[in-house]
Amino acid sequence: MKAIVVTDEAAGTAGMTLAERPEPAAAINDVVVQVHASGFVPTELEWPSTWVDRAGRDRTPSVPGHELAGVVTSLGYGTTGLSVGQRVFGLADWHRDGTLAQYVAMEARNLAGLPGDVDFAAAASLPISGLTAWQGLFDHGRLRAGQRVLAHGAAGAVGTMVTQLAREFGAYVIGTGRAADRQKVLEFGAQEFVDLDGGALEEVGGVDLVFDVIGGDVQKRSARLVRPGGTLVSVVGPVEAQPANGLAIDFVVEADRAQLGEIVRRVQDGRLRTNIGTVATLDDAVSTFNSTDRHRGKTIISVRP
Repeated sequence: MKAIVVTDEAAGTAGMTLAERPEPAAAINDVVVQVHASGFVPTELEWPSTWVDRAGRDRTPSVPGHELAGVVTSLGYGTTGLSVGQRVFGLADWHRDGTLAQYVAMEARNLAGLPGDVDFAAAASLPISGLTAWQGLFDHGRLRAGQRVLAHGAAGAVGTMVTQLAREFGAYVIGTGRAADRQKVLEFGAQEFVDLDGGALEEVGGVDLVFDVIGGDVQKRSARLVRPGGTLVSVVGPVEAQPANGLAIDFVVEADRAQLGEIVRRVQDGRLRTNIGTVATLDDAVSTFNSTDRHRGKTIISVRP
């Protein structure tokens, strides 16, 4: 099969190559999925799990990418809950070969059924951004109706999901980004927009929940805005700034079949819009990831057009 592989951690996306790899086999509780569309997060190439296994042993050449939508082609021994020929989408294990390939083997529990009226590209854009937003808002942020949410990077793949879900559940959303992102942030449902380059963050006032995808100075400034009993949720590593009278939580997104189902149902019925920017083929994936253009929205690789 064709797959994107990486062998040199220092090279970043410039070290990606399109190569021939053996098709994977399904282990116990696994399925093999014929990948139709795949998502990719550039920071994956900075994660230790891309380069070593759980025991710390080198596992290169490795296949990056962890989001996918496709069709189940085989089941491992003991696998239940899915069937051959079923449309699925989900989030592959961090320490195993990923989804920038024509086939991937992964645990069945990391996949959910994909309704026939949701296309593969849309589905492949959902697992990381959708689950990150869902888990940050509800599992860790304990969002309640009427609360004020400060959503950083609100024009991005995660930020647009955060905004839409928070609005659906009755929050008042203040989205941040660059000046050029204003219209997009408001179109995805934020009631206010803050240009982070404009220095107006402190004018936002108190908020109950900060959803941080930036870190650094922005995180420190945001922590001071958290109301007593509020929460700062971060997806950029250990939190550097603790709210004076609130919680600070960092987390790594996890696969969850039930939550994937909640997310895709919202896409089906129009409550949730995807935020797809560039769509490229597997043959063009390396050049797409190495483009100097600013990527707006989620980049999706169409593996099987």
